[in-house]
Amino acid sequence: MTQTQDTTPSATKPSPAEIRQAKIDNAKMRDRDLADKLGISEADLVAAHVGRRDGDIVTRINPHPDQLMPLVSTLGEVMALTRNLSAVHERVGTYGDYRSGPHAAMVLGHEIDLRIFPKHWVHGFAIDQVTEAGTRRTLQIFDAAGDAVHKIFLRETSNHDAWAEVVAALAVEDQSEGIETTPAAPIEPAKQNPAKRDVLLEEWGKLTDTHQFMRLTSKLGMNRLGAYRLVAGEKWVRPLETSAVETLINTASEAGQRTILFVGNPGNIQIHWGRLDTIKPMGPWVNVLDKRFNLHLRNDHVAEVYAIEKPTKRGPAISLEAFDDRGMLILQIFGMRDPNNDSDDLASWHQLIADLPSLQTEEAPA
Repeated sequence: MTQTQDTTPSATKPSPAEIRQAKIDNAKMRDRDLADKLGISEADLVAAHVGRRDGDIVTRINPHPDQLMPLVSTLGEVMALTRNLSAVHERVGTYGDYRSGPHAAMVLGHEIDLRIFPKHWVHGFAIDQVTEAGTRRTLQIFDAAGDAVHKIFLRETSNHDAWAEVVAALAVEDQSEGIETTPAAPIEPAKQNPAKRDVLLEEWGKLTDTHQFMRLTSKLGMNRLGAYRLVAGEKWVRPLETSAVETLINTASEAGQRTILFVGNPGNIQIHWGRLDTIKPMGPWVNVLDKRFNLHLRNDHVAEVYAIEKPTKRGPAISLEAFDDRGMLILQIFGMRDPNNDSDDLASWHQLIADLPSLQTEEAPA
């Protein structure tokens, strides 16, 4: 799998009929891989089946989270999936407290916890698919480029009796096949402002909440990775070897350390709260395969890793953050306090981070 994906519309884009035939001819291939093979987006592949009744039943739905999330909660226990090109985050649970917002919305819950950016929720589909393992029902959301933003999979334990009513409530009038996509926005490279280096360090030390950091970097004309590179080696930023991600996943598992693990894309961030128990490497993939949480990480995509400290009112928030070679944030991992121990100061988590190997180089990446 490459780290770039061209979803630019072109004159050679296959027709919906050709896409459907390719799906038949490559029945064993994963949708994402088939879309890459055809030079189309994953949403193009799904949309080619809208309105058909000769196979999968695909219904175009309203993708906006304000309409979607209250209805999804009626489906009971499901699996929520959010991914980027390098990591897949899967969490079993029930969609609970939804809080709307024009620029950012949230689903708050111990198991399914999302930070949603609605402008990227552009194309939506309900898919009723017959597989060798039985019927598979999913709700899938894509951005304007046709890249997956968020997917919801029904399970055996889900409320399947509510499926038809949910789909009917979300269905839009236009049930034509195919969609129009626009080119994906490039990942913003590291953005620095060396003239503001001292200001960044001074203001960093005054933070009282982790959410203040992005406002600080924006005010100073930087982004996250640019700020990290600019002050790498100072108190708040320690560059790590790329092996540190897999090392931390394993050591946190061995220690029984609870974590807060973020994986996201421009339209959605999904958060896991809890332990990482069952670790299974497979080729380039590092996998966490627990009963209600799975992580699939392309370890060979990790290009830069940092141990980051941010001051908060409750003490230092220390995280590991990994980026790919485009500057895209792959994942973040924080320590989670023991909910049964009010005095937990995360000392064990801080030691796990302190033990990670520092990057052996004379200077930070340019």
